[in-house]
Amino acid sequence: MFRWINGAGAAFRHPLPGSTNYLNAYDLSGNLIRVTGGGSRPEQNQDAPASVPGEEETPTDSQEKNLATDVPIPRENMEDLIPFPLNRNFRSQPVLSEELREEIWERITLQGKSVRLVSAELGVEMSRVGAVVRLKAVEKQWAEQGKRLAMPYARAVLSMLPTTLISPSRPMPHESINDLPVHKDTVRQLFLPVSESRHFTRVDAGKAFSPTLLPADDRIPHPELVQLERDRNSDMTSQERIAKQRKKLLAEKQEREEREEARKAKEKRELTRVTPPQGRWEFRFRDVSVESVGKDGRDRRGVGARYGMPHEDRKRGQIKIPTRVE
Repeated sequence: MFRWINGAGAAFRHPLPGSTNYLNAYDLSGNLIRVTGGGSRPEQNQDAPASVPGEEETPTDSQEKNLATDVPIPRENMEDLIPFPLNRNFRSQPVLSEELREEIWERITLQGKSVRLVSAELGVEMSRVGAVVRLKAVEKQWAEQGKRLAMPYARAVLSMLPTTLISPSRPMPHESINDLPVHKDTVRQLFLPVSESRHFTRVDAGKAFSPTLLPADDRIPHPELVQLERDRNSDMTSQERIAKQRKKLLAEKQEREEREEARKAKEKRELTRVTPPQGRWEFRFRDVSVESVGKDGRDRRGVGARYGMPHEDRKRGQIKIPTRVE
């Protein structure tokens, strides 16, 4: 133990600022491997996200200078992001920096951009963008109320984790933003025999699970990126692509506002409000029909639909073998 404390462990008495300090980044003598170039490591992924997306030519926040040689320390690679040396399959994932979270909040609240647009611009998944906006609103509300924030603790945690900074010159995505979500209608077993001569597409696969299930190309979070790539590969000029994208964004904004107004108007029509003359409460009534559950009792408009109903594809006695070929 004392040999490690006086050897490799001595490097952790004064952690490297602006960088992760995991055991796997140092050799047995306590030297930083990405500076000395020593040690035997497997092939590294050059496209892996680093802790700070800065320029490689100039030192950034993650490229602190070595006090002994005055040499810029390169940013972390995937081998440096292994906190547990015995578990090489686990790598620490980057988190959003404070500057990037502030930029997300400003683009949503101050500039009025949509969550989808900000997600595509900054490479952050839409659910994370919404969470950042909500937490930032709470943080600013607490600051206005004079509540004490744990900012030293937040800075200490961010200094020990790989972070993604905002870089206008060379944007780097924080995570994959166009992963196909798992739909509830696709988690059950399904045997669908088709003839060999039939052209079975993703549209047919969606209809096999549910008549209303859209194909994978339409269910991804950002289908507009697919169309944008197709336009880029076509004969359209950059000005035409920009004009088409702006027109599409304006149409989506108007459609979203009209849909929200229609939803509020429908809710107002279906809701009956009763206020007693001398009461401090308001009673709200909504008409419910037992026929809204549908023929199979699984319609989402029915009472109790939120509690769900299990599928019977794995129930004993159910016929799972196809009986016909379409």
